[in-house]
Amino acid sequence: MLQLGKNHIKRMAVIGNYLPRQCGIATFTTDLCEAIACEHKKVSCFAVAVNDTETGYTYPPRVRFEVTEGDVVSYRRTADFLNINNVDVISLQHEYGIYGGLAGSHILALLRELRMPLVTTLHTVLREPDSNQRKVMEELIRLSDRMVVMSEHASQFMHEVYDAPLEKIEIIPHGIPDIAFVDPNFYKDQFGVEGKMVILTFGLISPSKGIENVIKALPRILERYPNIVYIVVGATHPNVLKHEGESYRLSLEILAKEHGVEKAIIFHNRFVSIEELIEFISATDIYVTPYINQAQIVSGTLAYVVGAGKPVISTPYWYAEELLADNRGALVGFNEPEAIADQAIELLDNEVKRNAMRKRCYLYGREMIWPTVAQKYMRCFENAYEDRMRSQRGAFVTKTLSERPPDLPLLNLGHLFSMTDDTGMLQHAVSVVPNYKEGYTTDDNARALILTTMLEEITLDKMQKVDKLAIRYLAFLMYAFNSELGRFRNFLSYDRRWLEECGSEDSHGRSLWALGMVLGRSKSRELRDVAGRMFSIALPATLKFTSPRAWSFTLIGIHEYLRRFSGDRDAQSVEEVLAEKLMGLYRRNAAPDWQWFEDVLTYSNAKMSYALLLCAQRLERGDMKEVALATLEWLSKVQQSPEGFFEPVGCNGFYRRGEERALFDQQPIEAFGMILACLETYRITGENRWYKEAERAFEWFLGRNDGRLGLYDPTTGGCCDSLHSDRVSENQGAESTLAFLLSLVEMRQAEHVLTIPTQE
Repeated sequence: MLQLGKNHIKRMAVIGNYLPRQCGIATFTTDLCEAIACEHKKVSCFAVAVNDTETGYTYPPRVRFEVTEGDVVSYRRTADFLNINNVDVISLQHEYGIYGGLAGSHILALLRELRMPLVTTLHTVLREPDSNQRKVMEELIRLSDRMVVMSEHASQFMHEVYDAPLEKIEIIPHGIPDIAFVDPNFYKDQFGVEGKMVILTFGLISPSKGIENVIKALPRILERYPNIVYIVVGATHPNVLKHEGESYRLSLEILAKEHGVEKAIIFHNRFVSIEELIEFISATDIYVTPYINQAQIVSGTLAYVVGAGKPVISTPYWYAEELLADNRGALVGFNEPEAIADQAIELLDNEVKRNAMRKRCYLYGREMIWPTVAQKYMRCFENAYEDRMRSQRGAFVTKTLSERPPDLPLLNLGHLFSMTDDTGMLQHAVSVVPNYKEGYTTDDNARALILTTMLEEITLDKMQKVDKLAIRYLAFLMYAFNSELGRFRNFLSYDRRWLEECGSEDSHGRSLWALGMVLGRSKSRELRDVAGRMFSIALPATLKFTSPRAWSFTLIGIHEYLRRFSGDRDAQSVEEVLAEKLMGLYRRNAAPDWQWFEDVLTYSNAKMSYALLLCAQRLERGDMKEVALATLEWLSKVQQSPEGFFEPVGCNGFYRRGEERALFDQQPIEAFGMILACLETYRITGENRWYKEAERAFEWFLGRNDGRLGLYDPTTGGCCDSLHSDRVSENQGAESTLAFLLSLVEMRQAEHVLTIPTQE
């Protein structure tokens, strides 16, 4: 029988980034592990580190296991490792950006398999999350026995925004090193700034830090106090460095020269050790955090300097408002250099006020030092353990296949790379060998651009190679666009000759879909700039189109585009016109026994329902939603075999009303369309059966089909072109391979962001 109040935690694991990886959460995780190990010597504490590179890092012995950020299978292996190692409690450090998958959803694959209590420390709590961030947070709340936040604001948001039970939320302050309360002049000679007053900003550098506002404030401060030096300590944030290089830091250097203050600024451009950081903080007279937006729920840098007893000038982001209350600091408006100068001069003028602020900060920080914080965490772990035992959720059994989603195949991009050359993606293959004779199509390069944009979201290893593919596919679309006609060409021979001046309406619509994806989802400003010019010029032509599939592809592209540019009235107008055209088509052709847009089912069928469903949400049209759901419901019944398999209409004759439907040849592109539509329907309705329908369509690729034959080839990463009545096609062309890869990425995104149903 459990004896409450006893020390039950003998072995624990902390999951997060870990030093020497350069980020704030790595520092926090390392400090937490070391503090617990120091304060609780009878507890075995080890770390599970998340790697964002293929090579990983040279970790200390405390790190027992490593997770590959973008590999969901690696998360499941980690759960197995933790389960078999008799771990009593898990401490998870959570921030959306450090785990793979959409909104960091890969971590859910690990957490759902754990057999021990889970305590989640939240380093980010968003007041206005997007839909995927909200779903991930809601699942974290469900899976966690305790949620640790570091401020009252965060606790309030968790309860009011995410409906987290108050009994699950615990406030534990951000841990800090125990820095002595010393005279700043004691350390200044180490940095060659003896005799000067030091203003400090430290942390990973990015545009959100607002350092330019301190530089703009310096001329006034220097005018009154010429012995001021402003020290900026920290390397450029790795994500900023990857996408923008050192452009922000260089802009700060240029700004300093323009304001004539370059002699009063020191940039210490590297990630410093905790020992070096303490020395910088100790030499500081005034600390400044000039962040440019309010949505910062915690700041380790601010916690460090408050605990060290340093006067602080800060913008009023959420954490600063709370930590600097009761005259522990001075708050100034966002992007107000003059206000920074006023407060700095006032603090420098008034030594009594400055020292009183120092003392208040230092005394407040005594509850934040790591030994005290480690004790609070251990009490939280014990409480989580006891609660789990009380609720009798401590006894775990291995889940059966019906109780968990089946494992998805690994993402293999080998055949994608094989089919892509310096021009773009080739159209066909003979077996696995690219068929140069058949050349290229805009259709396939548009699909490939959609894929690479989606891959950008799920944080793949080898991301740089995928980025280069995205550039190549976008370049193909740019080359395909005939500006004289405002239309895309489609077929390009291997010797780079266009075989027509104007391609099909479908290829034009697919191109807009791809461009809309880039504009709505890509993090690359350069790609968005190129895509934006083409999208605006190419969109008007669709108003004259007669193909309902071209309308649908265009509508999907507009939906993606409006994610980022929701105020574009021209795009909204085209959306309304094309959506009404689909509705009109349905009204003319639908009947009680034929709930469809046309009197024949041909190709890319489910994408019509999908497009209308997207429009119904954005336009708030109940009638459109009703039609979208009715057509998808009917299509799912038509495309289900008596044995319960997904059975798409064959392209060898299709299915005309009143006639026999063609069973073969079944095409991969139909399974992809069904997956898209069913997953979106599941997101909207919450009805489990729609996830099952998507799962059914995906399993078609893996052999749950009329031929009991798998079309996906895991050794190459390619997909066979079609399912015949007696065999599969041996050729692995672009359309089929892209259909599978897009389907897999969609299923991976949904698998962990959504709460996967376990029962019908």
